[in-house]
Formats: sequence, structure tokens, C-alpha cells
Amino acid sequence: MKKNIIIALCLWSLNSNAQTLTETDKKSIVQQVKKEILDSLKLQTNSKIDTAETELPKVNKQLGEPFEGLDMSWANGNDRRTKNIWKDNQFFVPSVLVDVNYNYSFNNPIDNTAIGSTAIARHNEIQISALHFGGDFYYKNARARIMTQFGMRSIVIPRNDYSPYRGQYKLNDVYRYLSEANAGIHINKWYGINIDAGLFMSYIGLNSFYQAENWEYQASFTSDNTPWFFNGLRIQIFPTKNLKIEPWIINGWQSYGRFNAMPGFGANVTYIPNSNLKLITNNYYGSDAALIPDRKRFHSDNSVLWRYYNRPKSNGITKMAFSLTGDIGFEKGGGVNGFNNNNPDKPAQYFLSAMFYNRVWFAKDKMAWTVGGGWMKNPGRYLVLYPTGQASPLPNPNNPTQTEGAFPFSANPGDKFEGWDFSTNLDYMPNQSITFRLEFVHREANVPYFAGRGGVTSQTGYTVSTLDPNWRPDLVKRENRLILAILFRL
Repeated sequence: MKKNIIIALCLWSLNSNAQTLTETDKKSIVQQVKKEILDSLKLQTNSKIDTAETELPKVNKQLGEPFEGLDMSWANGNDRRTKNIWKDNQFFVPSVLVDVNYNYSFNNPIDNTAIGSTAIARHNEIQISALHFGGDFYYKNARARIMTQFGMRSIVIPRNDYSPYRGQYKLNDVYRYLSEANAGIHINKWYGINIDAGLFMSYIGLNSFYQAENWEYQASFTSDNTPWFFNGLRIQIFPTKNLKIEPWIINGWQSYGRFNAMPGFGANVTYIPNSNLKLITNNYYGSDAALIPDRKRFHSDNSVLWRYYNRPKSNGITKMAFSLTGDIGFEKGGGVNGFNNNNPDKPAQYFLSAMFYNRVWFAKDKMAWTVGGGWMKNPGRYLVLYPTGQASPLPNPNNPTQTEGAFPFSANPGDKFEGWDFSTNLDYMPNQSITFRLEFVHREANVPYFAGRGGVTSQTGYTVSTLDPNWRPDLVKRENRLILAILFRL
């Protein structure tokens, strides 16, 4: 206010005494007025900036962001974008993902149904596999993330979850259209501590839940048969720039609710020493067999990713990298005995798997070729994705005392299951927001498992047909498949 009065008086004096003032006096007064005006504007501007900064989220002001300056855009399961058009928004960072696929099985099932996959669900049709939109919200140290889940994956992802049959309110329907929904707080300690509760990604099996971040479309058995999501509490601790330690207390193994009295416990540890190497371990312990509280499950998932060639300015190959993942786990108690198979009344029930992928980028990173595959052994079939339709061993939603399928796939203790797969694909990435993918997949199992020509629905392929007494679900030991996908991200 005082500044404004001084400026007004100076201008009035200059006007009323114009006849008596010398040119030197006039210039001096004009310079003083200019200085006062500039100082006044500067003071007002700084005041506005200071006020705004008090409302912005305070995140890692002491040391910086975890993994800052490291390039992980090449890594399997990571966001491949190096630029985010939303990054300047301090309160909300949007995210939109669209996943459209067409896949053709050479088994040509009559009901157009795919078996044993969380990536594909239909044969010889163009389908919206997933539509996600939402983003990250920030205000001061409060944080939240919400992502929707529409399309075929809202059906195929939660379908092996027994927990909705315990009690009421159809948990699978309640959560089906959300892939992530959590809220929490950020603590400015070390490189940051985040405490979040709700629905979040599981990180088991290396691959990302979002296909735009993966090297391959049809995940190998290791990733496809381990959890995509958890529901519970997550604590992310970043003690150094290169290390994340993330404990979990969760309802269960990819389950919306709890199976028994105890929750599930686990942790992720991620170490990224530089832009060429990433090490991950995930470990889990819980009681996840419905109505069998004495049966406990342990699982360990471990991955290494290495970018062993990086020439970003090359006119040919620009980079090459591989990922190697190995899993080991078991269930023990309640009639099964882990790795021990000496007692016929308590058969072994465990999980062993591995997968390896190699990826080569070329044409200025606009194209990439990936080749790889994996193997899985799972006696007891407790992590096998069950077939659907008349081959489903899951409870019937309309009558949970009966199985959903008239001829259910067996999943009893001691039942053997072993499978292996191979895939190769070619990606075209004209920009960082879209990928066009062509992929060939071969999968085999030691028992009939994949959909054959007769399908798993009925002799006509339609659910409305009365079953022929002589018809059975047509499960076969192998399948070859072509997948075309468009993956968009913004």
C-alpha cells in the first residue's frame, strides 16, 4: 500500500511542477517511479509463488526421487516411455491404456473360447482385452491411485478366486472393474516411504499387469499362473536411491477376500544399481486353501534383467536385453506335504518354474523382436489356471454346492501338471504411446488342458444348447496361436 502511495505522489508532483523542473529532475523522478513499479510487481509475484508452493505436494525434497536418473524404459514390466505429457501437473497425473487383440488358435475351437490364459479369452474375434483409465492423485503428502478395468480381462483375471464364495456381497463383481484403487501417505524419510491401502499390483512373475509394458503378450506359465493383484496394505521403503523394500499384509493370493483366519504376508525387494541391471525378488506366505486352514503356502519369485548392449545412435541394432525368472513354492499341511512324496496319503504339492526372454531393438527403437519361453511343474495343480465352461471345477455362482462345469477338470492333491511354452513376436512402435504386435505362441501340457476343436461349452458351441449325453469338453495337450494386438498408452 505504501509503495502505491509513493508512486501516485511522484506522478502528481511530476505533472504539477512540469514548468519548474529541469530535464535532469524529470529523468530522476521517472527513474524512481519505474523502480517503485518494478519492486511492487516483483513483491506481488513472489508473494503468489510462495503461497502456491505451500499447497504443492512435498515429495523427497531432501535427497531426490528413488531411481532418479536411471533409464528403465527397456525393462520387461516397465513403462517404456521416457517422456510423459502429463508430468507438469502437480496434483493429478492421468493415465489411459487401451488393449485390443485378435488371436487365432490353430485348434479352431467351435465355441471361440481360449483356455489357460489371462491375456486372451476368445478365438478368431477382435476383442477389447482391456480399457484402463485413471491416474495418480497428490496433495501435500497425501496420495492415491485409481485405475479402472473394463474388457475381457475383468472376467479372466479374477476367475480363479474362491474367496467371493465365503460370505456375501459378490466380491468379484464389486472389484471386477478396478485394477488399482489405493490411497495413502508419503513420508519424507530417506528417499521416501509410502504407506498405501487398497487394491494394488502384485509384482509376482516379473510381467506388468498392463500389456503395454511387457515384452510378450501371452505371458509364460510363471507369470500367468502367479498373482496380478493384491488387496491389502503395502509399505514402500526407499532407504537408498537404488533400493526398494516393500512389505505387504494382504487378504490372500490374488484374492479379494480371505480364505481362512490368517492374512497373507509378503514382500518385494527391487535393486537397480544402474541403467543396465535390475534385480527383483518377491516372497509370499499365507493360508490360501478354502476350508483348509492348516494348509500353508510359500512362494518365492526371482528375476534378473540385464541390458547387455546399448547403442542408441546406431542405425542398426540399438539395444539388446534379456530377462530370466525362476520360481519355487509349495503347500504343506491339510493333506499335502510340500516337496515330500513318500506318503501316498499326503502327496507332494509344489511349484517350480522358469522363463527366459531375449529382446532386440532396432530401426531407431521403433521396432523390436522378442523370443523366449518357459516351463512349469505344479503337482496338485493349485496354481494352474482352470479351464472354463463345462470343464470348470470352480463352484457354480448360482449353486455354489456344485461345480460350474458338468465335466470338471481335476485339481486334486497328487494330480500332475507340467507345461512348457515358446513364443516370438515383432513389435512396431512408431511413437512411445502405441505398439503394434504380431506374436506366435506354442504351448504344451502333459495332460489334456487347452481347448480343442470341440471347445468346452457344448456340441454346438452355444451355452443355450442342451448337452448331448455323448459330448465331452474337448481338451487337448497342445496349441499354436497367432496374436495381433494394438496397445495404446497416454
